Amino acid sequence: MRILTFTSLFPSSCDPTHAIFVYQRCAHLARRPDNEVIVVSPVPYFPSWLKTNRWRTASQVPTEERIGSLTVYHPRYFLLPKIFMTLHAVSMFLGCRPEVARLNERAKLDCIDAHFVYPDGLAAVLLGKFLGVPVIVSARGSDIHAYPAFRTIRPMIRWTLQHADALIAVSASLKKSMIELGASADKIHVIPNGIDPPTLLKLGTRARELASRFGVLSSDVVMLAPVRITKRKNLEWAIEAAAGVRASGRRVQLLITGPPGPHNPRALDYVDDLKHLRDRLGLRESVHFLFEEAGGPQDAYAVDAATLSDLYMLSDVVVLPSASEGFGLPLAEAAIFRVPVVCTDLPAFREVAPEGATFVPADGGSDAFTAAVLTAIESPPSRLRRHVLGALSWDRLVTERVEPLLSTPA
Repeated sequence: MRILTFTSLFPSSCDPTHAIFVYQRCAHLARRPDNEVIVVSPVPYFPSWLKTNRWRTASQVPTEERIGSLTVYHPRYFLLPKIFMTLHAVSMFLGCRPEVARLNERAKLDCIDAHFVYPDGLAAVLLGKFLGVPVIVSARGSDIHAYPAFRTIRPMIRWTLQHADALIAVSASLKKSMIELGASADKIHVIPNGIDPPTLLKLGTRARELASRFGVLSSDVVMLAPVRITKRKNLEWAIEAAAGVRASGRRVQLLITGPPGPHNPRALDYVDDLKHLRDRLGLRESVHFLFEEAGGPQDAYAVDAATLSDLYMLSDVVVLPSASEGFGLPLAEAAIFRVPVVCTDLPAFREVAPEGATFVPADGGSDAFTAAVLTAIESPPSRLRRHVLGALSWDRLVTERVEPLLSTPA
């Protein structure tokens, strides 16, 4: 089966950890017998001579590269942020059409595996209609939870959901939201993100080195927030919980992986707000934004897989105070390392951890979240390692669910 993965959510040599979960699904597909996976990951055109930090990375991404075991093509398309949002998908389609047509002429594509409903999914459906190739679109979270709030984009999301040959939701709660937007329930397949437990455990070997870097003492309470930074992550609750831990008489370290959401100026403003809160609470030496080690928000990326494994090994509790989520991958990762989790009570989190995590009402506020963190530190809940190992293995998900769907999407 010749599969074209089409998405801007993909690692590159300039951002090697971006949307690593998409790479992992593709890499496992490519390992299956008789599969060939080619990746087209479009990048907005950006003149290299313009000195704008926010978009500088786009000009540095090569037009073709190898990411792990996969060949990745990066065709350019025209984009004017904010002004061009309603034409984003059409511009992506036009910019990528020559490259995708060339790949299809070289050898016929069997399907297009697209990720993120808008703009990527819409552009992929247009490409599929142009080439006569079936298209499967995976919804990831904010494309369904946040983007439909934009009046001009909502109809295009509905059109994409209705015209894709098949749809994937990473959680049952996300499927419900897709149905509310007009998608056919029969067309949607719930396939969560997966993990590679042996790989994660093997990578975690430098926890002591990280402890030294951040000044973590053996008696410290280490809180980990393994998230990209956007307003919907409610990270002020995590910072206020750190202040609550310190008020209880303990030293505390809060590690926020980051970075801010890509190409999102509001996320950068949110980082500044979080820093002001940190400083006001007297936690300047206790709250660490790890992405800043790469030189600042515009240049920084999320931590790599090895460092993330080390962070889980170092941590006493994982904190996830999100207002909405498509899938709770950090709960699965924390389970591998037997780290307790305190999170908001969201359907996506419940699907990963029906029990064994500490759930706080999404409208409970920072005081309730702080109390839950203190309780988890004193008496950690049961772990979910066995469930994660069995149900969320990438090998099992790809073999039993993803590959059969891509081979017969209709």
